[in-house]
Amino acid sequence: MVSETPASRGPDVLVVGGGSAGLCAAIAARRSGASVRLVEWAPAALRGGNTRHARNFRLMHDRPTRYVPDSYSEDAFFKDLLRVTGGATDERLARVLIHCSATIAPWLESHGVRLQDPASGAMPYSKRTAFFLGGGKAMINALYMTAAKLGVRIGYDSEVVALAFGDGPDCEADILHDGRIDRIAAKTMVLCSGGHQANIGWLRESFGAAADGFMIRGTPYVTGSILRLLLDAGVKPAGDPSRAHMVAVDARGPKFDGGIVTRITAIPHGIVVDRDGRRFHDEGEDARKTHFARWGARIAECPGQIAWLILDAEGFERALPTALPPVRADTITVLATSLGLDPATLETTIKDFNAATDTSNDVPLIERCTQGLTPPKSRAAVALAVPPFAAYPLRPGITFTHFGVTVDDHLRLMKNDGRPARNMFAAGMIMAANVLGDGYLAGLGVTLSTVYGRLAGEEAARVALSDEPESGS
Repeated sequence: MVSETPASRGPDVLVVGGGSAGLCAAIAARRSGASVRLVEWAPAALRGGNTRHARNFRLMHDRPTRYVPDSYSEDAFFKDLLRVTGGATDERLARVLIHCSATIAPWLESHGVRLQDPASGAMPYSKRTAFFLGGGKAMINALYMTAAKLGVRIGYDSEVVALAFGDGPDCEADILHDGRIDRIAAKTMVLCSGGHQANIGWLRESFGAAADGFMIRGTPYVTGSILRLLLDAGVKPAGDPSRAHMVAVDARGPKFDGGIVTRITAIPHGIVVDRDGRRFHDEGEDARKTHFARWGARIAECPGQIAWLILDAEGFERALPTALPPVRADTITVLATSLGLDPATLETTIKDFNAATDTSNDVPLIERCTQGLTPPKSRAAVALAVPPFAAYPLRPGITFTHFGVTVDDHLRLMKNDGRPARNMFAAGMIMAANVLGDGYLAGLGVTLSTVYGRLAGEEAARVALSDEPESGS
């Protein structure tokens, strides 16, 4: 049975969500002199949102530093953003993000986060992103430790089930914890609760029954409950719920929270077949390292949202290691039977593919393409002939949807009537669609969360501690 208590005077700033956006908001607000309370729906063991699975973040820099080589200018960053979004970005907010990304690394380090030295670390070379030493979970642990030391009050297993805000001096949240609802009044609030990608029912509204076959790469606690409350309260939406960032993941991984380790990147080294045992797209089309991001949407369109990557022994040797071992067999017939595919069809698919490949050694492997085959393979078209053969079952793994709430330059929520909310702010993936209306750039999710989280926390503290209430117009 759930009990309810009258509203109690809360902190200057209430932060909802315990990922990197919420932590940066809480720390920034506390550093600005405000009292801060942070509530996280997840238990302590699963705190940190999707940042737990992150490994790097994108940042602008004019010269090499200890944690990132070469340079990456503001214009180069912005051009990359325009390229992947197709122009679906708010340039003012994007410029703020890019400019402030130049200082977020030292800010994070000053609050306990350690960054990897690219000259000695294990992660790949990148002039656009810096890598966390110990990964995203180490970053999250460091920020929680800092927040606690600064006096931020932190509550886990705390779900916000209702919100109330307007033009008055306070905003309120009903927080469910341990069978009891506490109504907390705060001067300002920062919402960092993410989108709705872990809500299969909501995904079904945009993607239909195919959503049932999606794997959710991140936390199961990002269900969009806060987003729904805000939209119902008249906050202006941003983006398109039918657009999502998906990648190819191992179908044997967990339904939720598989993270980066379930991603399959070896597609260029073999062929991909659907449940009928037939190829359906050019496996060599994408030359960039991010090819797997395009395959998520392709697999989502397959019958049953399932496909299989087939490799021979040589292709498997060229592939990167995976968290789960492949299904192996000495013959295609046995492999097909193990996968539940029709052996004759898969054998015909591979026979036709092999016959269309160039068997000479005069052409570099990466430049080899099939001849007279539909669909073609335009790069690395090498016959699958060397046993043992290997296979990975694939499903679309959704990272986030390009949908959330609209904010102004101060990260205040924008209402449908065109006015900003006086004391309600948002940061992280709940507002990412303002600048990331489509596509994705490696490391941008953490950059969005940390940069906007820090700025929203500072703005929320400024309003909370101001002697003169601001106008909501």
